[in-house]
Formats: sequence, C-alpha cells, structure tokens
Amino acid sequence: EKLGLGNVKNVREELEQMDLQYGQLEAAIRDKQARGMVDEGDYQQLFELEQRRNTLRKQVEESSTEVEEPVDSKAEKPMRLLRTEVGPEEIAQVVSAWTGVPVSRMLQTEREKLLHMEDLIHQRMINQEEAVTAVANAVRRSRAGLADQQRPIGSFIFLGPTGVGKTELCKALAEFLFDDERNMVRIDMSEFMEQHSVARLIGAPPGYVGYEEGGRLTEAVRRQPYSVILLDEIEKAHRDVFNVLLQLLDDGRLTDGQGRTVDFTNTIVVMTSNIGSQAILEMSEEGDEDRMRATCMEALKHSFRPEFLNRVDEVIVFHPLDRHDIRKIVELQIDLLAKQLAEHDYELIVSDDAKTLLANLGYDPTYGARPLKRVVQNRLQNSLANAILTGEFPEGSTIMVDCQNSEFTFARK
Repeated sequence: EKLGLGNVKNVREELEQMDLQYGQLEAAIRDKQARGMVDEGDYQQLFELEQRRNTLRKQVEESSTEVEEPVDSKAEKPMRLLRTEVGPEEIAQVVSAWTGVPVSRMLQTEREKLLHMEDLIHQRMINQEEAVTAVANAVRRSRAGLADQQRPIGSFIFLGPTGVGKTELCKALAEFLFDDERNMVRIDMSEFMEQHSVARLIGAPPGYVGYEEGGRLTEAVRRQPYSVILLDEIEKAHRDVFNVLLQLLDDGRLTDGQGRTVDFTNTIVVMTSNIGSQAILEMSEEGDEDRMRATCMEALKHSFRPEFLNRVDEVIVFHPLDRHDIRKIVELQIDLLAKQLAEHDYELIVSDDAKTLLANLGYDPTYGARPLKRVVQNRLQNSLANAILTGEFPEGSTIMVDCQNSEFTFARK
C-alpha cells in the first residue's frame, strides 16, 4: 500500500509540474503572438507537454483504481492502512477530540444502538428491568427530539438497599453511551454535608480560597459535557445543595464561581439513596410491589422538599437480588477474572459446581452482590495469585477450577 501510494504521489507531483509548465508556455506563446514573434519550436514543445500530461493523467487514474476503494458502493471495501484522502473516520476522530464522544459511538448507527439499548445494558446489569427500561426510554425520548431540550436527558432517583446495582447501572449506561464507564462524574454527597461545601460544588466566589480551581461538578461537566452524573447518597447533602440542583434539573445549566455558564443538557443525572431500604427488604419477601413503592415515596417526601422531587423525572425502586441473580453475577465475575488472566497468557476454566458454590457462599439478601466480590477475591483470586507466584502455573497454562467437599480445587490442564 505504501509503495502504491508513493507512486500515485510522484505521478501527481509530475502532473502538477507539467500543468504549470504548460500554462507558462501557453502564456509565452500568446505574448509572442501579440508582438508578431511566433516560434514554431514553441508549438512543438506545447504539443509534447500536452501528450505527457495525458499520459500522466492515465497513470494517476490507473494507480488510484488499484490503491483506493472500489467505485462500486455495493462491493466490499478492503481495509486500507494508508489513504490519500480524508474520510469519515478521520473527521470522527477530530470531532471526538472536541466533544469527548468516542469514535465508535459516533460512527455506529444511532437507531440501531437505541433499539438494542436494554439488551446491551443487561450484558453487565443483572435484573432491575424497571430501572433499565426507564433509563433507556429517557435516552430514546431525547434522541427522538420529544424531550425538553433545555433540561438534562434524564434525571432519576435510585432507591434500594446496598449491593443491588444502582452504581453498576450508571457505569453500564456510561459505557453504553460513551464506550467508557469512566466517562462518569461521580460525587459522594456525604462530602457536602456542611453549608459552605456548596462552593466546592460550583466553585468558590471571587476573593475566596480556590476561586481559580472551579467547582467540582461544574468543572467536570464543562470539560466533559457528555457525561453520566452520579450523586451518591443524595440524602446526606446539605439543604443548600438542593437549591443548586433545582436550577440544574429545571434549566439544564449552572453558573460557576467564575461566572461561566455550564451546559447540562447532554448529561444524565442519577441520584442514589438508601432511604426506605429496610422497607424494601421486608416487603419484597411479601411481593407487594405497590405497597413497597408507596412506603418508599412516603419516606422520600419526609426527606426532600416537594419542589425538588417535582423536578425529578422518575423515582426507581431497586429490588433485592435473589439466588438466581447472584448465580448470573458469578458468571460476570468469572468472565472478568478470565480476561485479567488472559492478559498474562493464562486460560481459566471454572466448572458449574464451582460457580454454584461461589453463588451460595456469596448470597446475602441484605448486602446484595457485594459479599460475592469478596468471596471471589478470598477464595479464588488469593489462591490463584499464590499458585502463579510459586510457579505452579507457568505462563500459557490452562487453569481448571472445580470444587470438592465445599472447597475449591485448582489443577493445570
């Protein structure tokens, strides 16, 4: 490809030189004609230049046909490492550098992406159908132009006990929209329990310490306007923080300490809370969904002012995870561990019995999926790390994990 493109470049440079000489000679002949000093040799040279130009044009066309993509749009386009023109990929990379939106998401068909949103999120998000559907509908409304363009794409309050996937859904959403779960502004609201901490959120006013630094929230969104904003444990924030959030949720913008207006219309705002989590755990066993939601809403009304709740698009109640859900999460954890080992040239195979034992050891309805992560770490990762460091499993090995008498066994295939 490089040689082909080099030939095309050389031929084009020579053609440009011939065009320049042809134009100069043509102008000289006209000047001589005006003065009555016509030279037959000039016409001969002009004819030779014209022939050379035609030959070079044919070479450029033939070389371009060999190197560039086929003209037929239906033909399969070959992958080219080198190209002589700017294509949509290069344009997408430049725009991606400006906006922070990953290239792959800009080039993927928007309609196809939105129609399969729930399925793609559920690849890493177990259960919580109501929450996933609500978030997907908000994104689709925005993309279809049916949402308020002066407000964030969506604003939600996620209620539920610990370890049921509230934060994981935010990560999955950021990965789906922007191809990177780190494209999320996460703020722990327990750090904003004092009245003066509001200045840290939007920036200190002139004359105060930290004025040049900007606000933690406003500066993050100003630099990355396409983001998922996670306000964790929102009930712990000072009441003055909610006054700032009112403007964000209603107008889709905030003014930081330096007087700059920050646009939040391309963000999704998610607030998590453990309010009513005890009631959720108790009533989920009874199966009374309506009563459970009514109890949670009543607890919310006691903690937040009506004007704040009225600006939130939807309040979503997360359900506790059962054994079947934990078993699915085991599959995700094992896949993640296998990818980590594959980076060091190891292959991991875990039997179904071992996965079931992990699910049983990690199941706790009160604490959700968090105990499972500790079980995988203590029972699998620690043993694997010791075996690898002692040389029991050299690089390139296939590691078989099974269980016997409620204990995990490790063998080299």
